[in-house]
Order: sequence, then C-alpha cells, then structure tokens
Amino acid sequence: MTNRLLERVPDTIRKKLGTQSGVCLLNGREVFAALAGEEQIIMACNARIKHVIPGILRAAEELDAVVAFELTRTEGGVDGGYTGQTPELYFATVTEYAEQCGFTKPFLIHGDHITVKTTDVAEFAESERLLTAQIAAGFTSFAIDASFNSLAANIDIVSRLARPVCEAGFGLEVELGEVRPVGSESNLTTVEEAREFLAALAARGVRPQLLAIDNGSKTGNYLDGQMVSIDLERTRAIYDVAVAAGLAGLVQHGITGTPLRIVGKLAEYGVRKGNIGTLWQNVAHAGLPLDLMDAMRHWARENRQDIKYATRVFKAEIDAIPEENARQIQEMAYREAKEFITAFRSVGSAGKLGRLLGSGQCGS
Repeated sequence: MTNRLLERVPDTIRKKLGTQSGVCLLNGREVFAALAGEEQIIMACNARIKHVIPGILRAAEELDAVVAFELTRTEGGVDGGYTGQTPELYFATVTEYAEQCGFTKPFLIHGDHITVKTTDVAEFAESERLLTAQIAAGFTSFAIDASFNSLAANIDIVSRLARPVCEAGFGLEVELGEVRPVGSESNLTTVEEAREFLAALAARGVRPQLLAIDNGSKTGNYLDGQMVSIDLERTRAIYDVAVAAGLAGLVQHGITGTPLRIVGKLAEYGVRKGNIGTLWQNVAHAGLPLDLMDAMRHWARENRQDIKYATRVFKAEIDAIPEENARQIQEMAYREAKEFITAFRSVGSAGKLGRLLGSGQCGS
C-alpha cells in the first residue's frame, strides 16, 4: 500500500528526519481539522521524564491511535524549563524513540501553554523566543495561553503571538479561562466570553483549531476526598460556539485523577484533545530506583519545592537509570496509555485519519 500519510509530513520535518524515515509526524492543523467531527479525543502526553515515551508509543501502535507529545513553557522552555528538555532535545527524544520502536502511526509534537501571564513586553518577547525555537525544532502544533489576562489583553496577545504559526500553517490552540490547581476555586469560562474571544481573533485573521477552557477541571493530583467537578453542559455550549466559529473542538486540561467514566464522556461534549501531564510523572516516579526517589524527595523538602522541580536537578541520574527500571516504567506507561486511549474513544483513530485524508495507513 502506498504510504500517503508519510507524504503529508511537512517538508521542514522531513528534512530533519531524513527521506528514509518512517516516522509520521504530521501538522496539527491538518490532524485536528480532519478529526473534528469525530467523538474521540487525541491523547496529548507531557512526557516530563523520557522513559514513559516507549510505553505510550507501544500502546498507540497496538490500538491504532493518533497521539501527541507536548511540553509546557515551564516544563521545556528555551532553557529546558524544570525538566531540562529544550525544544530541540524534546523533538530529538520523541522522534528517536519513534524510530527505535518502529512506530508507524501519525502523531504530533505540540508546544503546550506558551504562556504570557501579563502585558509586560519582556514576557511577550520570551514567549516569542520560545515559539520561534519550537518551530525551528520541529514542533507541529502550538498552544498560546494568555488566559491570565483580561479578555481584551488575551485577544491582543494571542493575535500578535500567533502570526508565525498562522503564516506557517501549523496547528493552533488558544485558551480562555485559566485552569487552576487542585484545591483552588474555578472561574468557569462563559459562552459569551468564548463567542467574543473567537470572533475578535477571527477579525484579526487568527483562526485556531482548538480552544482550551476552564470547565471546572484542575491540574495536578487529586487527593482523597477532593471532588472532580466538570460542568459538561457548559462544555457542550462552548463547543457549539467553537464549531460555529470554525474550530475543531475543545481541549481538556486536568485529566490526571479524573475518573475514566467521566473522561470518556468528554468526547460527547466536544473535547477533541486531552492533556495528561502529572500522570506520566507519577508513572515514572513509581519505577525510578528507590535511592534516586529518596534523593529527589529530600531535595524537594530542603528547597520547599514541588517534586516536579527535581526533574531537571536529577536529569542525568534519571536518564541513566538501570534498564530494568526503564522497562518497568515503560510497561506501566503502556498500561496507562491503553486505558486512556480506550477511554478517549481514540482506538482506530490513526486508520480513521488516513481514510478521512483520503490515504492509506501510515506505515507499510
């Protein structure tokens, strides 16, 4: 069968991968647009620790699923963020694992939460540098997040920062409503805000494929007794507005700790991309050598920091763990990824994407 999906790999990516590569890294704009009408969710994985990646790839290969790999600005900025992974390193890590694993399914590399929290010129410039670095590295989809600002400032920041993404024709996600950590109160995005936001962006020539909202979900780990409260009807109403504005659908943050029965229903309410970050960190931590985890916990206590910030400090030790530990992490990641891909109703999404794009399966 002619491998037509590989022909859709952007030229800039093909130059990086080489003409003989079977890695099928696609443009987010094309993928989100093609799958817009499908009640399924693309699993987007913030792989803060690299050892989870082969397990995720194995699950996606077996279940014929489209997946995405992403890092936020704080996780993997120009300086490597708190994971020590620059855009260039993250691209190389994901694509090298894809090559090693013989991964044949289409996937994305996404710049998650390219955040601009204020109207400060220096902060805008920093996010602009990150976006430039991600485009140069080979990312194919980007999330610009100015949701911390007023609606007017959010519109202005996104419309200016998104220009190179729009000009390059890559995937674009925007955000309206800051998703807050577990234990804090939500500030739910309204239908009226979504309508005004998307109309104003369109008037400035910015037409994203995805909209991230605050629908009551939280980031981080839920503790015993804490409630998961997602407003599904609000989600559906905003989805209707998004579709009317030409978007593919919504993005769900804060999935770690959300029951799979709720996760599965999100596809019915317009969610087309689901971000999972803390879960993969938990999986990796469960398989790291005990002495290394003890050292990381000690560092976190001594520095009064969340343990995620120990990732960069101990990156060399984490990368060099014994093969037995790496295999254990990969196996756990494989099991978790299978559960989420199934819950996301994304089984068979790779083959479906091929058919929708009028091509055969990615791979021979």
